[in-house]
This record gives sequence, structure tokens and C-alpha cells, in this order.
Amino acid sequence: MKLKDSRYRRALPPWGILTMGVCAVLGACVGPNFHRPAPPRVDRYTAEALPPETASALGPGGAAQKFLSEQVVPRDWWTLFGSAELDTLVTEALRANPSVRAAQAALRQAQENTAAQRGYYLPTVQGSFDASRNHDALGVLSPTLASPASFFNLFRPAVTVSYLPDVFGANRRQVESLAAQAEASRFQLDATYLTLTANVVTAAIEEAGLQAQISGTERVIALEREALSVLRRELDLGAIAEGDVFAQEAALAQLEATLPPLNRQLQQTHDSLAALTGRLPAELKPTHVELDRLMLPTELPLGVPSQLVERRPDVRAAEAQLHAATAQVGVTIANFLPQLTLTGDIGSSATAISDLFKAGTGFWSLGAGASQTLFAGGTLVHRKRAADAALDQAGALYRSTVLTAFQNVADALHALNTDAEGLSAASRAEIASQKSLDVVRHQLELGSVSYLALINAEQAYQQVVVSLAQARTNRYADTAALFEALGGSIATAP
Repeated sequence: MKLKDSRYRRALPPWGILTMGVCAVLGACVGPNFHRPAPPRVDRYTAEALPPETASALGPGGAAQKFLSEQVVPRDWWTLFGSAELDTLVTEALRANPSVRAAQAALRQAQENTAAQRGYYLPTVQGSFDASRNHDALGVLSPTLASPASFFNLFRPAVTVSYLPDVFGANRRQVESLAAQAEASRFQLDATYLTLTANVVTAAIEEAGLQAQISGTERVIALEREALSVLRRELDLGAIAEGDVFAQEAALAQLEATLPPLNRQLQQTHDSLAALTGRLPAELKPTHVELDRLMLPTELPLGVPSQLVERRPDVRAAEAQLHAATAQVGVTIANFLPQLTLTGDIGSSATAISDLFKAGTGFWSLGAGASQTLFAGGTLVHRKRAADAALDQAGALYRSTVLTAFQNVADALHALNTDAEGLSAASRAEIASQKSLDVVRHQLELGSVSYLALINAEQAYQQVVVSLAQARTNRYADTAALFEALGGSIATAP
């Protein structure tokens, strides 16, 4: 505490100087110090070694994807898909999604709480002014005034300075805990950015894939209906049995039953995109992300596996929560120790405002106190045990988050390998079906097959096209999932 009046510095008693010296010597924080957990010592994400690249297939989205070690995900990774419409959706989501606003507000709140707690490092200065009308019982007690008047006014302005020396570091541990919570909020904001961008990219890809599947399914249904018409004409001519018509009607009904679920998924995906971009479903115009126009990222930077804990914002947030819980243990330990208080008052007292601050009207006081909790019904003990339990919980949650992070990457890598194999098979099936369709068309021109044979060949081809669209959608979506699992990256916060 620093007093402006030199009289107070001269009047500081020896025990006051001793107290301040003890505070400086004992100014250490009690409780455990936080140490960052060591990263996992692994050199790969999966149980078996990854191949240098995935399988390849002909057609759009069929290129082999290479796994690059010791390189991190590039900034604005979604631009690697080469879609301006997709970039626009991501930009709108980062600007208007309410989850981003909530995470930003939570960060500001945590930062302000930390700044508020730091204020306890400094003395508290309070000003007061008291005014009263008084009546003195003259002749009964010793007079309190030089004047014989029984009625008088009393004015008393004063400044009070109080300071709680942080001898055992209780406040420092509290600030440390709040600062760690603010750090957790910052990483949670980064996680919100990452999750939001990944969800937008995945939803847009799924919407494009569903549109392609619906288009192919509608084409197959049209061919099935045409085949049914041909069979009915042949039935009228007596060329086929009635059972053949019934079988075709059943096949058509089964195929038509697959279309409503696809339309439902498309509509729900569109509604999801609306919510992600901060809009109502009725406010989002149809997107123009097309599956055939998307580019497949062929270089997949995996980074160093042991550094995944540095790149994943959810892991960093869990680490910050562990730091906050560690500091809280120190706060509960400090509560067992004595609390010191230094106070000082300075002011003036007079019966007339014009006499304030004149010679002889001033007063001051300087004091120090110490308090120690002797009995609180076990409150302090149980709070310490609760803080220890919270620390154990934070440690377990951190470990769980790390395990989940590595699981996410491993799952995405396995998915990409199987997606590439599935797309390769679907591509070969599409090529074979196309060749079969060409043969049937040529045979029809020669008159060696019926028109119904051509319709059946076209049906088989369109069904393969639908499967191919699904395989390509899976590969694009799982590529986005890998970027998310690796921690992603954004250039600037909105």
C-alpha cells in the first residue's frame, strides 16, 4: 500500500514493515504446479502401416490420394475441393452461424473474468462522505465541541485503502485457473470453427451426391415404367404370361419405394445447410454444388502423429481445463492458511464544510490484521477433496479426448482406403455396364434382341451410375472428415 502523505510513511510502525517483508518472502504459490501432459509416443495413426497412396479409379474423383507425412493441413482446406459455391457457403456459415457468436461471447466472458480477478493484486481504494445533524447533551457528558451549542452539523470525507497481500498465492492460483479457462474458451472457439466448416462441407457434398442419386433413380424408374408398358403390350398379344407383368410391377414398386427416402434425405440436408449458415430453411436458396464439378484433394498431409495433440483444438481445450483444475487445487490449499489484511484511512472531520481539510481537522489510521479459520464444519477439507476429484476428472477427460482424436484420424484413413477400393469397383462396373449397353443397342439394330432387352440393359447401367455417385460422395465426404480429424486450419477468424 502506498500513501501519498509523508506523515504516514514516517508513522509506519516496525511491525508493519515486518509484515510487508514477510509477505514478500512468503510470496509463493501453494498447491501443485501444472505441467503439460507428454504427447503420445507413436509414429503412425493406424495399427498397420499405411500404403503410400490409395487405389485409383477412372472418372471424376478417381485419382489416387497420397499420404504425406510431416506436413500439416493447409489453411482454408475446403478450397481444395475447387468449388466457389462451397467456399461461399463456408464463408456465410462462419459469418452468420449463432454457435460461432456464442463461442466468441464465451471467450470474451472468460477473458473479462480473468481481468477482473487480476484486480485483486492491487489495493482497493474507496471514497466516502458522511454528513449528519447532531444534538449534544450539554452538561451531561464531556462536551464534544468547542462551541457550547447543543445542535451541530458534522461532515466527514474520507478515503479508505485496503489490501490483501497474496502471501500464499490464493489469488495467483485463482487468476491462473481463470486464465486457463479463458484459454479453453479460445480453443473451444477454434473447435467451433473447425466443426462448423467440416459440417458445411460434408452437408454440401452429401446434398450434391443425393441429387445425383435421385437423378439416376428417377431415370431407372422411367425405364422400369417403359419396360412395364412393353410387357403389357406383349401380354395383350399373348406373347408372355401374366406373371411376367406382375413381376415387373413388383420390381417397379420396389424401385419407386427407394425414391422418397432419398428425397427426404435431400430435404433434411438442405435444412441442415440452412441452419449451419444461420438461416431459416425457407430462406436458403438452392445450392449449386455439383458432384461432377468437385475436385478431389489428392495430397493428404497427415503431419507427425505425436503432434496431433497440438493441432486438435478439442485436445488443447481439454488440456486447458486440466490446467484450470490443477490451479483450483492450489486455491483450496491456500484457504487453509492465514489471510492477512492491510488497511489505511485518511480524511477530515468538521462541523462546517468550509472548515474541512483545515489544520487540526484531519485524521488517519493504519492497521493490519490476520485471520485463520479454526473450524468450519469440514467445509475446507471437503472443498479440497472436491478439487482433487475435479483434477482427476479433468485428467481422465483429457486422456479420453486424446484417444478420440487418434481414433477419428484412424477411422478416416481406413474409410479413405475402402472408399478408393469401392469407387474403383463401381467405376469398373460402370464401364462394363456401358459396354453391355452398347452391345445390346447394336444387337437391337441388327434385330437379334427385343426392345425390352435394351430397356433392361439401360436399367442395369443406371443402377450402376447411382452406386457410382454414392461411392464418389463417400470419398469426398471422408476426405473432409480426415481434414477435420487432423485439426483443420482457417486463415482468419470472422
